[in-house]
Amino acid sequence: MATTLIDRNGPVTEAPKADVSGLSCHAGKDELNKAARAAGKSEALEQYARDYPLGPHDQPQSMCPAFGSLRVGLRMRRTATILSGSACCVYGLTFTSHFYGARRSVGYVPFNSETLVTGKLFEDIREAVYKLAKPEDYDAIVITNLCVPTASGVPLQLLPKEINGVRIIGIDVPGFGVPTHAEAKDVLAGAMLKYAASEIRQGPVAAPRTSRSARPAVTLLGEMVPADPVGIGRMLEPMGLAAGPVVPTREWRELFAAFDCAAVAAIHPFYTSAVREFEAAGRSVVGSAPVGHDGTADWLAAIGQACNVGAEKIAAAQNAILPAIRGALAAKPIKGRITVSGYEGSELLVARLLIESGAEVPYVGSACPRTRWSDADRAWLEARGVTVQFRASLENDIAAMIDARPDLAIGTTPVVQKAKQLSIPSLYFTNLISARPLMGPAGAGSLAQVINAALANKHRFDTMTEFFAGVGEGHAAGIWEDTPVDRPEFRKKYAGMLAARAKAEEAVGT
Repeated sequence: MATTLIDRNGPVTEAPKADVSGLSCHAGKDELNKAARAAGKSEALEQYARDYPLGPHDQPQSMCPAFGSLRVGLRMRRTATILSGSACCVYGLTFTSHFYGARRSVGYVPFNSETLVTGKLFEDIREAVYKLAKPEDYDAIVITNLCVPTASGVPLQLLPKEINGVRIIGIDVPGFGVPTHAEAKDVLAGAMLKYAASEIRQGPVAAPRTSRSARPAVTLLGEMVPADPVGIGRMLEPMGLAAGPVVPTREWRELFAAFDCAAVAAIHPFYTSAVREFEAAGRSVVGSAPVGHDGTADWLAAIGQACNVGAEKIAAAQNAILPAIRGALAAKPIKGRITVSGYEGSELLVARLLIESGAEVPYVGSACPRTRWSDADRAWLEARGVTVQFRASLENDIAAMIDARPDLAIGTTPVVQKAKQLSIPSLYFTNLISARPLMGPAGAGSLAQVINAALANKHRFDTMTEFFAGVGEGHAAGIWEDTPVDRPEFRKKYAGMLAARAKAEEAVGT
């Protein structure tokens, strides 16, 4: 039976509620998904299934997906963030976000079984939003449903679209519907772009804080280190183009400027929802990125064509930058066999840069899905004998590393841990690789120092492995008051007793 709520903007109808008594975040993915659909979240979940398809494997191991959307909101000026979820989830998300440099408070609307089941939680969220919506403090408020509120059908879509001039954006980011934290960035970026597009259609909007170039701009889609947009801007100048805003943006008015572009560069290829909004606005979207010599040459040609730039200007842009990239690659070569894996979405770009630097890369694994905007990178890598695994699981990445026996493994924390156990030098992708410039001449030389330093540490791992051989393994595992002593005679005795018992049971059976 539907419940009618009286909103300040008029009467609205709440979706029928499912029976979620006893439901918790430990109920399992299938049960939570089933409950969410019964509670009226089918449309959102089906859209996520289309935008972020699983396969060839199931959902990869990753941190809570909502970490991605939370980071996007916390990085924006004049944007408030509220989480609706289990207290343990909210604690973990806020801790991780602040660990990664967030300097904002995170709002939290607590709940219990009663407020969740009776619908009081939605009323509490609504009250919190009204109290927070102060135009002197905020341009927008983002409210995020985590797993349990999503599964319970908490209807954030019934919140007003704006209060006192402050935009209200409610999103569902459940772990059972959004596969990775990278794609959760797209959930919020897409929702904000959709809202901004509706404002643009209604009339004049605020200009960006920084002055805009007179040249046609190329909007950059995907988080990058600050040096990369600057480098991209220099590469575009000979074509009469400029680098536009980076989406996800740092403040609301940049969303308006993001639409004011000649084309969109999907530097990171998993922003499906954001691309949909740009394409709906008639903007062309170009995949790949200006990484390495080949990647830069192809990308500049694709961007030039999308922006109707003549062949002569495209060639001029290529000639202006490619010799410098070639020189940077030659000046800082990388020699070694390297496997690459991660969950940021830029893994294929890093692999391309490593190969052009001279490295051998037999395997690239990404937790993100294959999309048409990564096809150029995939084809380039596969043509050079690289195995590319989308939606890679931890087991995929570790198996590939063991099979390849690389000189260096780049990957997530558990991959790095396993590599070190095998005396293989390793680097954490997120902090040590993706945090460096990748584009243009600056990117061509940025990886060499850290990569070559790690490759040179092989002898140290061998020394440590030899020194600690046997520690924490077999009979020496665990915590002991005295030095453990191995007793192989006991194992031999018990093995004989087990064999005799098995033989006797076999005789009785016959």
